[in-house]
Amino acid sequence: MSYLRDLMATHARPGRVDWIGVRGARRATLVPLDRVAVTDAGLAGDHGRPGKRAVTLIQTEHLPVIAALCDGVVTPEALRRNILVSGINLAALRGRDVAIGAVTLHITGPCAPCSRMEETLGRGGYSAVRHHGGWCASVVTAGQIGLGDAVLPMAEVEE
Repeated sequence: MSYLRDLMATHARPGRVDWIGVRGARRATLVPLDRVAVTDAGLAGDHGRPGKRAVTLIQTEHLPVIAALCDGVVTPEALRRNILVSGINLAALRGRDVAIGAVTLHITGPCAPCSRMEETLGRGGYSAVRHHGGWCASVVTAGQIGLGDAVLPMAEVEE
Protein backbone atom coordinates (compact mmCIF):
# COMPACT_ATOMS: atom_id res chain seq x y z
CA MET A 1 0.00 0.00 0.00
CA SER A 2 1.30 3.46 -0.86
CA TYR A 3 2.02 6.13 1.73
CA LEU A 4 -0.81 8.34 0.43
CA ARG A 5 -3.25 5.41 0.49
CA ASP A 6 -2.23 4.73 4.12
CA LEU A 7 -2.90 8.36 5.01
CA MET A 8 -6.30 8.33 3.30
CA ALA A 9 -7.30 5.14 5.14
CA THR A 10 -6.40 6.53 8.57
CA HIS A 11 -8.94 8.28 10.81
CA ALA A 12 -8.18 9.97 14.13
CA ARG A 13 -11.10 8.35 15.94
CA PRO A 14 -14.40 6.65 15.28
CA GLY A 15 -17.45 8.70 14.46
CA ARG A 16 -20.71 8.58 16.40
CA VAL A 17 -24.42 8.51 15.53
CA ASP A 18 -25.97 11.75 16.84
CA TRP A 19 -29.47 11.58 15.33
CA ILE A 20 -31.66 9.15 13.38
CA GLY A 21 -34.81 10.05 11.44
CA VAL A 22 -37.32 8.41 9.10
CA ARG A 23 -40.20 9.68 7.01
CA GLY A 24 -43.05 7.42 5.96
CA ALA A 25 -43.72 9.20 2.68
CA ARG A 26 -42.21 11.72 0.31
CA ARG A 27 -42.38 15.24 1.79
CA ALA A 28 -43.48 13.86 5.17
CA THR A 29 -41.96 15.24 8.36
CA LEU A 30 -39.01 13.25 9.66
CA VAL A 31 -39.62 11.38 12.90
CA PRO A 32 -36.57 11.19 15.20
CA LEU A 33 -35.74 7.75 16.63
CA ASP A 34 -33.39 6.40 19.28
CA ARG A 35 -32.94 3.09 17.45
CA VAL A 36 -33.93 1.70 14.05
CA ALA A 37 -33.83 -1.57 12.16
CA VAL A 38 -32.02 -1.44 8.82
CA THR A 39 -32.99 -3.79 6.00
CA ASP A 40 -31.68 -4.09 2.45
CA ALA A 41 -34.22 -1.41 1.50
CA GLY A 42 -32.99 1.08 4.13
CA LEU A 43 -34.31 2.20 7.50
CA ALA A 44 -37.54 0.56 8.71
CA GLY A 45 -40.37 3.07 8.43
CA ASP A 46 -38.59 5.24 5.88
CA HIS A 47 -39.85 5.73 2.35
CA GLY A 48 -36.30 5.30 1.02
CA ARG A 49 -35.39 2.95 -1.75
CA PRO A 50 -33.07 -0.04 -1.99
CA GLY A 51 -29.77 0.37 -3.76
CA LYS A 52 -27.26 3.21 -3.79
CA ARG A 53 -29.58 5.61 -1.89
CA ALA A 54 -31.05 3.22 0.69
CA VAL A 55 -29.66 5.32 3.57
CA THR A 56 -28.60 8.96 3.67
CA LEU A 57 -26.03 10.38 6.10
CA ILE A 58 -24.76 13.84 6.93
CA GLN A 59 -22.12 15.19 9.30
CA THR A 60 -23.02 17.20 12.39
CA GLU A 61 -20.04 19.41 11.61
CA HIS A 62 -21.69 20.56 8.37
CA LEU A 63 -24.82 21.98 9.99
CA PRO A 64 -23.14 25.23 11.16
CA VAL A 65 -21.48 25.59 7.73
CA ILE A 66 -24.86 25.35 6.00
CA ALA A 67 -26.37 27.74 8.56
CA ALA A 68 -23.62 30.27 7.82
CA LEU A 69 -24.53 30.15 4.13
CA CYS A 70 -28.29 30.73 4.45
CA ASP A 71 -30.94 32.35 6.62
CA GLY A 72 -32.90 29.21 7.54
CA VAL A 73 -32.87 27.12 10.69
CA VAL A 74 -30.60 24.14 10.01
CA THR A 75 -31.65 20.95 11.77
CA PRO A 76 -31.32 17.29 10.78
CA GLU A 77 -35.07 17.27 10.05
CA ALA A 78 -34.70 20.26 7.72
CA LEU A 79 -31.91 18.58 5.74
CA ARG A 80 -33.97 15.37 5.34
CA ARG A 81 -31.13 12.91 5.87
CA ASN A 82 -31.59 9.66 7.83
CA ILE A 83 -28.48 9.60 10.00
CA LEU A 84 -26.46 12.45 11.50
CA VAL A 85 -22.91 11.48 12.47
CA SER A 86 -20.03 13.37 14.05
CA GLY A 87 -16.31 12.92 14.56
CA ILE A 88 -15.41 11.29 11.24
CA ASN A 89 -15.14 12.70 7.71
CA LEU A 90 -17.80 10.97 5.60
CA ALA A 91 -16.19 12.26 2.37
CA ALA A 92 -13.06 10.27 3.28
CA LEU A 93 -15.23 7.13 3.41
CA ARG A 94 -16.59 7.38 -0.15
CA GLY A 95 -16.48 3.99 -1.83
CA ARG A 96 -15.80 2.22 1.47
CA ASP A 97 -17.79 0.04 3.84
CA VAL A 98 -18.49 1.38 7.33
CA ALA A 99 -19.81 -0.36 10.43
CA ILE A 100 -22.52 1.48 12.34
CA GLY A 101 -23.90 -0.55 15.22
CA ALA A 102 -24.66 -4.00 13.82
CA VAL A 103 -25.05 -2.62 10.28
CA THR A 104 -22.55 -2.39 7.43
CA LEU A 105 -23.15 0.37 4.88
CA HIS A 106 -21.29 1.11 1.66
CA ILE A 107 -20.85 4.87 1.09
CA THR A 108 -21.79 5.24 -2.57
CA GLY A 109 -21.58 8.97 -3.26
CA PRO A 110 -22.73 12.48 -2.45
CA CYS A 111 -26.37 13.15 -1.67
CA ALA A 112 -27.33 16.21 -3.68
CA PRO A 113 -29.78 18.70 -2.19
CA CYS A 114 -33.32 18.85 -3.53
CA SER A 115 -35.29 21.96 -4.46
CA ARG A 116 -37.10 21.58 -1.11
CA MET A 117 -34.07 23.26 0.52
CA GLU A 118 -35.31 26.59 -0.88
CA GLU A 119 -38.64 26.04 0.94
CA THR A 120 -37.03 24.85 4.15
CA LEU A 121 -33.98 27.08 4.43
CA GLY A 122 -35.14 30.09 2.43
CA ARG A 123 -33.65 31.80 -0.60
CA GLY A 124 -30.23 30.30 -1.33
CA GLY A 125 -30.93 27.17 0.73
CA TYR A 126 -30.22 24.88 -2.21
CA SER A 127 -26.80 26.43 -2.82
CA ALA A 128 -26.00 26.47 0.91
CA VAL A 129 -26.42 22.68 1.04
CA ARG A 130 -24.42 21.98 -2.14
CA HIS A 131 -21.27 19.98 -1.30
CA HIS A 132 -22.41 19.81 2.34
CA GLY A 133 -25.56 17.74 1.79
CA GLY A 134 -24.26 14.41 2.98
CA TRP A 135 -23.76 10.99 1.51
CA CYS A 136 -25.81 8.11 0.15
CA ALA A 137 -25.18 4.52 1.15
CA SER A 138 -26.31 1.04 0.24
CA VAL A 139 -26.89 -1.64 2.85
CA VAL A 140 -24.30 -4.44 2.92
CA THR A 141 -25.40 -6.06 6.20
CA ALA A 142 -28.78 -5.43 7.83
CA GLY A 143 -29.20 -4.98 11.58
CA GLN A 144 -29.86 -2.26 14.16
CA ILE A 145 -28.47 1.27 14.50
CA GLY A 146 -28.87 3.34 17.66
CA LEU A 147 -27.95 6.77 18.97
CA GLY A 148 -24.36 6.85 20.17
CA ASP A 149 -23.26 3.89 18.01
CA ALA A 150 -19.71 4.11 16.66
CA VAL A 151 -19.09 4.77 12.96
CA LEU A 152 -16.00 2.82 11.90
CA PRO A 153 -14.38 2.16 8.53
CA MET A 154 -14.48 -1.62 8.01
CA ALA A 155 -10.69 -1.85 7.75
CA GLU A 156 -10.50 -0.58 11.35
CA VAL A 157 -13.18 -3.04 12.50
CA GLU A 158 -11.21 -5.96 11.02
CA GLU A 159 -7.88 -4.96 12.61
